[in-house]
Amino acid sequence: MHGVDYGGYAYGFWTTVLFVFLVFMFIVFSYVKPKEKFEWRSMGLFIGFLAALFTEMYGFPLTIYLLTSWLGSNYPVLDPFSHSSGHLVLVFLGLSHSTVAMSVLHLITNGIIFFGIYIIYLGWKKIYHATGEQLVTDGIYAHIRHPQYVGMMLITIGFLIQWPTIITLAMWPILLFLYYRLSKYEEKKLAAKFGQEFYEYQAKVPAIIPQIGRGKREINKVSE
Repeated sequence: MHGVDYGGYAYGFWTTVLFVFLVFMFIVFSYVKPKEKFEWRSMGLFIGFLAALFTEMYGFPLTIYLLTSWLGSNYPVLDPFSHSSGHLVLVFLGLSHSTVAMSVLHLITNGIIFFGIYIIYLGWKKIYHATGEQLVTDGIYAHIRHPQYVGMMLITIGFLIQWPTIITLAMWPILLFLYYRLSKYEEKKLAAKFGQEFYEYQAKVPAIIPQIGRGKREINKVSE
C-alpha cells in the first residue's frame, strides 16, 4: 500500500494513519451493513485489526521495537525503523532492500487485498438487489455461501503478509472464529426461513473455498 523507503525513521505519521483507516472504513461500510449485536462484535474486531495495523504501519512500530529489543544485535537489518524494514517477511528473508522482492510482495498482497474487496462487492450487489423473499443462489453465491466473510478474511491475510505485527497476528485467529460463528448463526436463520431449499443449497455450494463452475450447475439442477 506504499512505496519503498530505504532510510530514516518512517513513523509518527498520525494523519496518514487516520486517513488510510477512514478510507478502508468507508470501503467496508459501503458494502457490509452490520445489524445485530453479534454482527457488530465481529465488525468491531475487524475495525480493531485495521486500527492496530495502520497504527504500526505509519504511527508507532510496536512490533519492531519489541523485536529489536529481544534480538538486539542479532536483528537482521541495521535500519529497522525505515519503512522498507517494516515488511518483516522480507526482513527475515534478507530481502528488505531488494526492489524486486518489494515489488513482488506488494503485487501479491495488494492483489489479495483488492480481490477481497471485490468479493465483498459481488456479495453486496446480489444481496442489495434481492427482495429478501427468495434465497440468493446465483452470482458469487453460486460458488461460496459467505462471500463477504471470505472477502474480509482475504483483506486481513493480505495485510498480515505485507505488514505482520504481534497484535494483528494475535487478533486474526479470533477474527476467524467470530466469522465462523457468525456464518453458522446466519445459516440457522436462513434454514428457518427457507427450509429445504436452503439445505439443498448448503449441500451443493461450499461455505468458503469455491469449486469453480460446480456451484452454478448444481443450483440449476436443484431449481429444475
